[in-house]
Amino acid sequence: MEAQEVESWDESGPTALLVLADGTVLEGQGIGATGQALGEVCFNTAITGYQEILTDPSYAGQIITFTFPHIGNVGANFDDLETSNEKGRARISGCVLRSDVTQPSNWRSLKGLDAWLREQGIVGIAGVDTRALTARIRDTGMPNAVIVHDPSGAFDLDALKEAARGWQGIEGADLAAEVTTDKPYDWDEGPWEWSTSPAYARPGNARHHIVAIDYGLKRNILRQFAGLGCKVTVVPANTPAEEIIAMKPDGVFLSNGPGDPAATGTHAVPEIRKLIEADVPMFGICLGHQLLGLALGGRTVKMRQGHHGANHPVRDNTTGKVEITSMNHGFAVERESLPADAEETHVSLFDGTNCGIRLKDRPVFSVQYHPEASPGPEDSHYLFDRFIKLVEERKGEKAPAGS
Repeated sequence: MEAQEVESWDESGPTALLVLADGTVLEGQGIGATGQALGEVCFNTAITGYQEILTDPSYAGQIITFTFPHIGNVGANFDDLETSNEKGRARISGCVLRSDVTQPSNWRSLKGLDAWLREQGIVGIAGVDTRALTARIRDTGMPNAVIVHDPSGAFDLDALKEAARGWQGIEGADLAAEVTTDKPYDWDEGPWEWSTSPAYARPGNARHHIVAIDYGLKRNILRQFAGLGCKVTVVPANTPAEEIIAMKPDGVFLSNGPGDPAATGTHAVPEIRKLIEADVPMFGICLGHQLLGLALGGRTVKMRQGHHGANHPVRDNTTGKVEITSMNHGFAVERESLPADAEETHVSLFDGTNCGIRLKDRPVFSVQYHPEASPGPEDSHYLFDRFIKLVEERKGEKAPAGS
């Protein structure tokens, strides 16, 4: 797709624009909040779970292009949110859709997606040729852009192009600092239960204490821990290792999150190294995986198009099995940079990039994808069991019968 100004898809004129840093202007009809926002344009290939995607803190600073054309069909509700801390709002910059948002048709819907986007302050555009935009990203990488919604259709194109060109982008940005919790809190809500009434369970009777470092944490990760008999204490991203160790955790979790891992790593990596030396069982996901790689002396690199979707095949080298995973990341750990005491445990079958590591001599491991998600539907839930087993082995415990 060459830089050009395209024709409006609606005879009444556009009410929203997506302006790329190279000057390309994509026109459409505005949805959600009015105003404008800057971000990096990525695409997500999932066909379900759009509300979870839109509220995933890992998308801070990004404009999501959905490759599935029909987004919003089942509306929005208060249960399918991934933002876990008290800030409680979606952190994405905007969203790009092919088809207009229709009236919702689902028994769980409490409001239409358009109204929910307005409440969340998310700027959206519909009517864009998302196939062409996705092909562009695959060929040339994720561009910086500005998304703008103005019902009057009055746009200053020169100013918008300048704003898109001038945005600093995600490389070098510590976005985890913007989405982390302000203060520690406890979590005890478990997975969704259909048995009695549809609701999230409250398991109780916690056997293990897990401290989760919030770099942009998702709720369903916390639910998985609670469902496995864990009391979870969530702490801010800048919490010193000494404070975490003083809590006497049975295990430490390094969460997912947005931004450049090298930037977040300037303050996170020294603390992670201290936790490794303390010999506490540790499990990382997504950004947590990248930060662990950096703490071990490895390097991270920016990917051209990233991995965003719910259909990514990954091979577990420890079992030989292939699982279908959910991914959301724009950086990857360079396997060649990892030390000899780190073993690669998982690899992407799409492009061969590293998707998992573990230390050979300590109870520490991580994966690049999201095992709490359910695209497989539960192909990767075993990783939580694997972590709890490490916790129990370190404590000298045996899991109760039937667990």
